[in-house]
Amino acid sequence: MSPRGVLNAVGALLLFVAVAVLVPLGVSLGYGGEDARGFVVTLVVTTVAGLAMFLPTRGAVLGTRDGFGVVTFGWTAIALFGSLPFVISGAIPDFTDAFFETMSGFTTTGASILSDIDGLPRGVAFWRCFIQWLGGMGIIVLSLAILPMLGVGGMQLYQAEAPGPSAEKLTPRIRQTAVLLWSVYLVLSVAECLLLRVAGMDWYDAVCHTFTTMATGGFSTRGASIAAYDNALVDWIIVVFMFLAGTNFALHWRVKGRPWRYFRDPEWRVYAGIMAGLTVLVTFALWHGAGRGIGDAFRTGAFQVVSIVTTTGYGTDDYEQWHPALQWLVFLMMFVGGCGGSTGGSMKVVRVMVLAKTALRELRTVANPRVVRALQLGPGRTLERGIGRKVLGFFVLYVVLLVAGTLLLTTYGMGIETALSAAATSLGNVGPGLADIGPTDNFGWMPVPAKWILIVLMLLGRLEIYTVLALILPGTWKR
Repeated sequence: MSPRGVLNAVGALLLFVAVAVLVPLGVSLGYGGEDARGFVVTLVVTTVAGLAMFLPTRGAVLGTRDGFGVVTFGWTAIALFGSLPFVISGAIPDFTDAFFETMSGFTTTGASILSDIDGLPRGVAFWRCFIQWLGGMGIIVLSLAILPMLGVGGMQLYQAEAPGPSAEKLTPRIRQTAVLLWSVYLVLSVAECLLLRVAGMDWYDAVCHTFTTMATGGFSTRGASIAAYDNALVDWIIVVFMFLAGTNFALHWRVKGRPWRYFRDPEWRVYAGIMAGLTVLVTFALWHGAGRGIGDAFRTGAFQVVSIVTTTGYGTDDYEQWHPALQWLVFLMMFVGGCGGSTGGSMKVVRVMVLAKTALRELRTVANPRVVRALQLGPGRTLERGIGRKVLGFFVLYVVLLVAGTLLLTTYGMGIETALSAAATSLGNVGPGLADIGPTDNFGWMPVPAKWILIVLMLLGRLEIYTVLALILPGTWKR
């Protein structure tokens, strides 16, 4: 690994963050400038730090393994400097809490330590949503699209950050792929914002909720989340765009206005089937078991299913008031995630499919040992050799980290239900959990060490585990 190359790229990323800070600064000034000082100081400090890293290392070349370092250290650095507006403005004066909130934002987890979201200054509240939008498609991918200085070693950075078992290129040049992906992301964001405005939100709320919907992040400008609007049209618009955000963005590009092409993709069919099946199940349980009207049950069930499966984490209902069986169904939903190449977190549907097909293939092999079968997602979709092994390794590491995180959290006095759901929701970048961190609770009460455990799990989950853990291998640092 080349320290100079990594430092150069991280410095460039900080300069990008400094430019991004201008957006909430403008919003703050437009609403009276109550929190403008925090953004001005952040702009200066981040620019100086970025230049101090970037200028002395100009000309450094990124190698094959440098992508792991750039992505891991880069995401840590942007969370560190991104937390400054919260601290300096006084909105979140404690550094650990501010870093937790910022890491939760950039990784699109949506877990919050705040108890009074409605009381946040407008600029800070906007920044809180904006960092989710930046982190959703990936700040490295955005940088590859607009910063030519990161063109060298671009594929390594793209592969290290891309969500899913393999990074899909839409064009031979990685910079063009990054531009196309962000173009789709931007078009869908504009469409949702306009629809939310038509549905009754003001421009400020429409933009902020567009940011956090398309990023499947779940931060809201309201303490009651989407339930605060009590607007059926708003609910259904957000359901549709959460579903779209959980779809592979490369697939959105390939469809190009011909929606029947979605059904040709085996992962999308399973993804849509999971959503439909779970929605029917939850709707029936709320209608038949809880005595709700069929319309209300369907609206509530669809919203919560899509929100949890895509790892967005918005809420329109307190699922902790549901039957215990439904609560644990919600917990299991946290392990599905969106499609590979989407902004959704957790395992991803494609990995669930590969695991299921690998298990089925092994069962068939036991019955017919001489038959060699390739691993296929669907007709004509034979997976590359090694993908099955990589997915199985990811699953084992995911379970190990989940168990380790749960055990560590219980040492700080948490109940097993709270600890398990906190580890699961952080590693899966979901947001709300069960028990003491349900949809109407927050993470602010947790001890400082517990918050740092969850911060690490958020980063591991967003960077797909392998990218971060690769840095602890001695071979990564040897020439």
